[in-house]
Amino acid sequence: MRQKKNLFFLLIAMLLCCGNAFAQNPITVKGIVVDAKSKEPLIGVSISDKSAQSGTVTGIDGRFTLTVASANTTLEFSYIGYSSRTLPASQANGTIQLSEDTGQLDEVVVVGYGTQKKANLTGSVSQLESKALADRPIQNVSSALQGLMPGVTVTAGQGRPGQDGGTIRVRGTGTFNTADPYVLIDGVESGTMNSLDPNDIESISVLKDAASAAIYGSKASNGVILITTKRGKSGKPRVSYTGYVGMQKATSTIDRLNSDEYAEMYNKALESDGKPARFSDDDIKLFRDGSDPYGHPNTNWYDLAYRTGVQTQHNVNISGGNEAVRYMASAGYLYQNGILKNTNRNQMNARTNLDITLSKRFTARMNLAFVNNDYEDANASYAGGSSDQIIRQLNIVAPWIPNRNADGSYGTVSDGNPIAWLDASQYVKRKNSNFTGMVALDWTILDGLVLTAQEAYTSNRQHFKDFRAFIQYNPNKASEPNSLDERVYLWDRNNFDLTLNYEKKWGLHQLKALGGWHTEKYNYTYTKMYRKNFPTNETTDIDAGDASTQKNEGYTRELAMVSFFGRVNYDYAGRYLFEGNVRGDASSRFAKGHRWGYFPSFSAGWRISEEAFMESAKGWLNNLKIRVSWGQLGNQDALSDYYPYLNTYNLDSSYPFGGALQSGYYQKYYRKEDISWEKSRTYGVGVDLAFLDRFNLSLDYYDRKTTGIIMDVGVPTEFGLEPYKDNVGSMVNRGFELNISYNDRWGDWSLQANANTAFNKNEVLDLGGVDYIVDKDDNNLRRAVGQQMNAYYMYKADGFFQSDAEAKAYMDKYAGNEGYPFGRPFKAGDIRYVDTNGDGKMDANDRVYCNSSMPKWTYGLNLTLGWKDFDLGMIWTGAAGASRVYNQEVFGDFRGDSSHPSTIWRDSWTYNPSNPKMPAIYNANYSNSAPQTVMSTFWLQNVNYIRLKNLQLGYTLPKNLVKRAGIERVRFYLSFENLLTFDSLPVNIDPETTSNRGSSYPLIKTHSLGVNITF
Repeated sequence: MRQKKNLFFLLIAMLLCCGNAFAQNPITVKGIVVDAKSKEPLIGVSISDKSAQSGTVTGIDGRFTLTVASANTTLEFSYIGYSSRTLPASQANGTIQLSEDTGQLDEVVVVGYGTQKKANLTGSVSQLESKALADRPIQNVSSALQGLMPGVTVTAGQGRPGQDGGTIRVRGTGTFNTADPYVLIDGVESGTMNSLDPNDIESISVLKDAASAAIYGSKASNGVILITTKRGKSGKPRVSYTGYVGMQKATSTIDRLNSDEYAEMYNKALESDGKPARFSDDDIKLFRDGSDPYGHPNTNWYDLAYRTGVQTQHNVNISGGNEAVRYMASAGYLYQNGILKNTNRNQMNARTNLDITLSKRFTARMNLAFVNNDYEDANASYAGGSSDQIIRQLNIVAPWIPNRNADGSYGTVSDGNPIAWLDASQYVKRKNSNFTGMVALDWTILDGLVLTAQEAYTSNRQHFKDFRAFIQYNPNKASEPNSLDERVYLWDRNNFDLTLNYEKKWGLHQLKALGGWHTEKYNYTYTKMYRKNFPTNETTDIDAGDASTQKNEGYTRELAMVSFFGRVNYDYAGRYLFEGNVRGDASSRFAKGHRWGYFPSFSAGWRISEEAFMESAKGWLNNLKIRVSWGQLGNQDALSDYYPYLNTYNLDSSYPFGGALQSGYYQKYYRKEDISWEKSRTYGVGVDLAFLDRFNLSLDYYDRKTTGIIMDVGVPTEFGLEPYKDNVGSMVNRGFELNISYNDRWGDWSLQANANTAFNKNEVLDLGGVDYIVDKDDNNLRRAVGQQMNAYYMYKADGFFQSDAEAKAYMDKYAGNEGYPFGRPFKAGDIRYVDTNGDGKMDANDRVYCNSSMPKWTYGLNLTLGWKDFDLGMIWTGAAGASRVYNQEVFGDFRGDSSHPSTIWRDSWTYNPSNPKMPAIYNANYSNSAPQTVMSTFWLQNVNYIRLKNLQLGYTLPKNLVKRAGIERVRFYLSFENLLTFDSLPVNIDPETTSNRGSSYPLIKTHSLGVNITF
């Protein structure tokens, strides 16, 4: 054994000596890199010696110094936005000019397990550089992607600190189950995308089609997002600081009626049903003049609960190195004081990336990252666990309910008082920590042949505490006893990847090949503790609660996967391109004999612009390429169930035996042993066009069909068990994507513009033999064969009855027929419904399928205008072709203390019969117009919108001014996030709000002031 160790160290020493041997007769190259047009020095240009995998970057004056092996060493000069230039070291002294590369054909794009030149891509890949995310007051990376890439739909949803990540869909929703894309950071699945510091990001690539994503096989059917973090470059140490502070407000809150208006309208609603009025004229007068603030208040619940939030973020980055070692280290801090009391976020993160050149043949990399992300949410006493119920009560509690009475006690409704819940400082706390470590070794076996071994470990921990306080609102009402729900979630994942890359070029031919092996092991642990009846609201250790109320639960799970994969790229003369991928995955989620899945893809490209017959177009045409692709992908993460094939037993049952209840177990679900992957087949056609050195255009069409979707299969009552799951569903997404960019510079001015749009049509093809399935959370939504996923199903509204006589004639025609669905009489001002099938009856068959909540169109526009040291940037986003139902809690109705109507009722039929926006005012429980009674297209709202996502004005201090202080660059900026929104909604609610009752945490707009300093 000792001899083997000695032999190993001897081999390493020989390799190091061999590496040193190649460094004979070194020379030192000195020069300056400038812009070919302006002759201005370029800061941060990368100069690399590919043979030795070393290099440097230019300093503040554009100058560089680099020692290389010999005068024949080839150096590459590269800079974002400029064409790369290659020179022998003997010609690299002096002034080197770089020209802007508006076509960016030489741009390198990150793909699965490697990189490719953009000009040689045959799949559909979108990439963002760090500049697109820089200097924005964003809380999470997912929302920052909104509108920047075609085919990548991001819905923000809510602004709750720590839980404000957007929902990402790549080319539509392809399954009834989990449809989130697969996310890797530096090639490692880490689960921290939304807590990743944007300042650490170098680039983000989205693999949208099977041709580009098949290398990830069973995890790639919903798209793949590859995030690459910054790395060090050779040269003197560079220190940069980025920081901002911002103020935050809700993008919108619903305008509600004052107490006097509501009282008047409520009286009318009661009178319309023959009931006596609740409020007298004197009551309404007191509401209006405010002279009796306790007996006749006009409570603004929003003003009591919401505040101006504060957010600040800081990041320090240090990078540098030499030919042997390059490093990058960063540390960041984010604090967010939410716009709702008792909500906040504290995050600290650190990252270091290290690259080591051991010798000419051996290099090593190491990444370490740690995130501590703690966030708190306000808690409700009734239906708690989040601030959702608080926000719901802010929407619905009547303004004539006082927050506090004259004696200091709280005013209440049946559910309590939302401000009392906030004053009690009850909370939902989440303390999270995530660690990711990766080490890799590259061995250049031969020129062009590289073997890479990579080991990665990720762990995540969340400590969850849900405390609900005891509140004595007033002498007559109190909350439930205080309680504590405490949980611990732990998971970790080990990954090992072994890849072999080969690259060879001969004549007009170029070949790249990749082969690899991947293994992973995932472990998950969950523990829950619960007690109530704590002696005080300040004593919140679990053992202080009443032991007799104790409830415990917990479990462990584990998963494993083994994979092989391969890729071949062939390029002939830069004109004819081909790529083939294959991956095989074996997952422990499935039973033996069903664990392996195979996922191939093929793609080809033809660069027509490189053909001889296009020679006459060279003066204006930079690139014209046609791409075609086909492939299959899988989805093994469709379900949260770790063992969907394994029949298990529940242990929470009891049986009478021996005169007493005895604990026991039972089988609740039937599992099919042959359940397996959901599979997605995708084909597509694309065109890339670059012309006039300024314009780039990409157009893609795709067709994605998902089969074997896992869903519940209905069973007869006699079966005795719950419905079982099987691979029986299928659906298709078809669409196109368009991206156009323009980049130009003239004199002191510069302009970059990027516009994109995407269209996606979703259709359900098969539901395992049934025509439709009603959504379990919303009876108005259906998954129906031939329709969009989650299409609304409801009666068609056709205006309002203009008189009682017209309403009576309608009832005379339909009310006597079988299946008549309306249980209340119609009156003047009520919504009129249509006999859509024309059979002379009104029944449930007259309901129609309507639009879905998923947008068909998405679009974005990114503009950057520069003049001298000033820059102005704008990001516009939008969506169209989507609808959403907002229920009676958004619009408000007339039910008394537990309702607060919106101001749109001022334009109801009761007050404006010639052009009404709402039906006649009605008693909430006695009208066919109420959405909770009859759901119709009247309540289906168009949620198309256009939003100014970001507006930013920056100023960079003159170089000659900051250079004297030893500073490379200083830039100040003002940034506005979610500044303006244009939509056609009848009430003031954000169109991205996903809660149909408007109870989600409001989306936020942020105004911030920041600075970037580089030393």
